Amino acid sequence: MESTGGGMGISQRVKNVMLLLWVILLPLTLATGFSLYLAQQQILRQQQADASLLIAQAESISDEAWDMIDRLRPLERQSCDEIETMLQRYSAQYAYFRSIGMTASDLVTCSSAFGNENGSLQQMILGPLPEVNRAWWSLSVAGTWGVPNRPAVLFIRRGTQGYGAYALVEAQYLLDVMRAIHDQRGNHLSLRVDNGYRIETDDDMPAEPSWLAPRVWQQSSARFPIHVTITVPGASVADAWRQNFFTFLPVTLILTLLLAALANVFIKRKRAFADELRRAIAREEFYVHYQPLYDARHRRCYGVEALLRWRRRDGSEMAPDSFITLAEREGCIVSLTHHLLRLIVRDSQRWQLPDGFHLSINIAAAHLQDAQFVDDIQHVASQLSRHRLTIVLELTERSLIGDDALATAHLRQLRQAGIRVAIDDFGTGHCALSYLQRFPLDYLKIDRGFVHAIEDKGGETPILEAIIHLGHTLELQVVAEGVETAAQFHWLCHHQVRFIQGYFYARPMGSQALMDWLGLHAEQPAPGH
Repeated sequence: MESTGGGMGISQRVKNVMLLLWVILLPLTLATGFSLYLAQQQILRQQQADASLLIAQAESISDEAWDMIDRLRPLERQSCDEIETMLQRYSAQYAYFRSIGMTASDLVTCSSAFGNENGSLQQMILGPLPEVNRAWWSLSVAGTWGVPNRPAVLFIRRGTQGYGAYALVEAQYLLDVMRAIHDQRGNHLSLRVDNGYRIETDDDMPAEPSWLAPRVWQQSSARFPIHVTITVPGASVADAWRQNFFTFLPVTLILTLLLAALANVFIKRKRAFADELRRAIAREEFYVHYQPLYDARHRRCYGVEALLRWRRRDGSEMAPDSFITLAEREGCIVSLTHHLLRLIVRDSQRWQLPDGFHLSINIAAAHLQDAQFVDDIQHVASQLSRHRLTIVLELTERSLIGDDALATAHLRQLRQAGIRVAIDDFGTGHCALSYLQRFPLDYLKIDRGFVHAIEDKGGETPILEAIIHLGHTLELQVVAEGVETAAQFHWLCHHQVRFIQGYFYARPMGSQALMDWLGLHAEQPAPGH
């Protein structure tokens, strides 16, 4: 709990330190996140460009292979002796091919590399064939019978009656492109045709920083079953991030200094207001006015609302809405409320009041949700106990926004001790209807804006009537504030509003003036009643 006489409280110092830390860390955090985002986008564009380049190369080789198979189709069913020389000549014209040849079912009947030495396709690719029913298919393999240690890509076309042709493409040309990309970027690349062997660069992935994972991009050809994967190690992502971060660092430092300067001005302004408030309290610049409340059923004054006022040393008055709003915004409202309670207790030493006289006190959200709130109110109640007052805590709708459970617990505990609760300025805040069900309330105070609408709209006020009906339905006592004319007063009485507050009945007044006024008017009906 802040002390009104001991300077800025420890909790406020902690808030100021947290604000400065936030000002320092926010630009750094933004720069870090934005730099990482840009690095990832740069790497993604590189991966997409490299994948497109590799796929384009693989598609070009595939086109050559399928064109070659089309040229071999007229050679189906011819003997190897008749076509062997032609196969060798075709194969020599294109550097891509490891071998080309003719097939019957799953047997190689003639090839450019081994002539009429028959063997199965499985023996040629050193593994099983894929289970496919297509006439045309392709597959990447780890090696072949003649070159077991280098990958290749097999292209097959099966014609009528099981005859067909094949082209075996050397994968070295693909590996050359992959290694060139790897040497330039440091990435790991792999290519697979259909569900075959994964052709990949033989580099070792570097150790990953613990805070960054590798970036993986997969892309497939739209024309052929060619699938490419490009993996960028986390170390490369970290390098790209560092480059971007140091590019943004000067701007980040300037932004940090600017925010720090603004935060310093903000803290000084808060401290200045807190200091001004403390000095005003020490100089007795604050005082309390009390506005009488009228009970239309019993035609008499039944209580008052305590209203804090501030008269500066130069004699000027600061509007309550202004300094209370400032106190809430600058974190001084609890200190100010403590002072209000002390002033009320001091004024009460000269009071002579009937038992059950109501005293309404406005409470702010910060105080309601403070851990010491219940103790504060109970302490004031004990100091006022000799007057046997009914204390009413007036809460605006914004006072109830926050920790519903804590606010509800505080209000229930105080109501058990005889303290009453009113919701003030009803209908002007947030979620007013839900508050009526969630919080323990006794009074509903209608905002002056709805009361003034009585004459503005010629008595046609469906919203005001709905509020009054709602209050009666929920068994809440309804209070109308801001009543200034006889027409408003009579309309409200006609609609069963029992409690009236406003200039029509009485203006706010000092403590001694209140005692004098009560001596003359407490048991008198309101004017025009």
